[in-house]
Amino acid sequence: MKKGLSLFVLVSLLIVVGSFQSCKKPTVPELTTAAITEVGLTTAVSGGTIISDGGEAITAKGVCWSTSANPTIADSKTSDGTGLANFVSNIVGLSEGTTYYVRSYATNDVGTAYGNELTFITNQVTGAVLTTTAATSITSTGATAGGNITDAGGGSIIARGICWGTAPNPTVTGNKTTNGTGTGIFTGNLTGLTDGTTYYYRAYATNSSGTTYGQEFSFITPVTDVEGNMYKTVVIGAKVWMAENLKVTKLNDNTDITYAPEAVDWIVLTGAGYCWYNNDPDFNKPIYGALYNWYAANSANICPTGWHVATDEEYNSLEVALGLPQADVNIWGWRGTDQGSKMKSTTGWNAGENGTNTSGFTALPGGYRYYSDGLFNGQNSLAYWWTATEHDADRGWYRRIDGNNAAVYKASTDKRAGKSIRCVKN
Repeated sequence: MKKGLSLFVLVSLLIVVGSFQSCKKPTVPELTTAAITEVGLTTAVSGGTIISDGGEAITAKGVCWSTSANPTIADSKTSDGTGLANFVSNIVGLSEGTTYYVRSYATNDVGTAYGNELTFITNQVTGAVLTTTAATSITSTGATAGGNITDAGGGSIIARGICWGTAPNPTVTGNKTTNGTGTGIFTGNLTGLTDGTTYYYRAYATNSSGTTYGQEFSFITPVTDVEGNMYKTVVIGAKVWMAENLKVTKLNDNTDITYAPEAVDWIVLTGAGYCWYNNDPDFNKPIYGALYNWYAANSANICPTGWHVATDEEYNSLEVALGLPQADVNIWGWRGTDQGSKMKSTTGWNAGENGTNTSGFTALPGGYRYYSDGLFNGQNSLAYWWTATEHDADRGWYRRIDGNNAAVYKASTDKRAGKSIRCVKN
């Protein structure tokens, strides 16, 4: 009897408990927020794990987000279906470099519940990483340069090219090329340049963060004469000089300069004349240029348009710029200490006689032609240049550099002598 009573009590208790459970009141769901992954400039990925539906079917789920804490479904949200399954949410429409708060949510008939809150910061586009490539094909009016964009900064390169100007740090507000989009190597053509002018240039790349620049380089444009001969140029002191000897055979108005290869003609010539050392233009023209008498040096049209033969005063200024004391500029003969060495090329002179060429003048030993007998002398060991300045009715001023002397020689000589010419920009 006791055993039957106990069984009855147990069954009754189970019925009561079951009844109680069947009458338990439903609640909102329970869930957690999935870790934030795949963060980009304007997107990210999250999601949720449903722990319990709260006793009612889940009718909506997803994540919600805001730039303020505790986002709700009244803010931006995803809609990722219904039911108990875990879900992945694609968060879109974000702003770069911004902090966001995210919570998963799930809704049933009781209400909406939220998972734990997470935060993340979207990526931000930074300046591109790029280098500038050295200019090539430099002429009196143009050049070619380029760049290499190795990192777009997290964004897209929407413009790239080369910018240039006559002052350092050129920007895209000035002269520039436009050379497509994207990363990688590109080239551009600099146009509209002026001869004998220093230009600064650098590559640029633009993305949504702005414009960044590669390293800056510079070059000085050469000058071209009426015959198409092109000459390197250099800035010394306040002047732009040719860095090569003149080799033109015509004035810049296309008038021929008298060619006098024979000594008998050379020594009596009293108008503008020229010749080639040892009458060998093929060898001398590309290296040493031509030899001219002073009458040619005195011509206003022998240099390219916008240039003139350097005067005695301009040579004085050049030498002062290289360290010659101002008080010594009018001394006849050898003057200074190492100014001649600073003007000499580092190659091309006799053994042991090359210079440092720190000036960029690049003097080469082209020799000279004597006025009284028309003989050629001094190649490989001597360099002479006329100035445009007359000393007297028979003589003009000149400069001379010897291989075995580091100074500069100043004097005047007969206007019929044959010497090299250097032009200076007006």
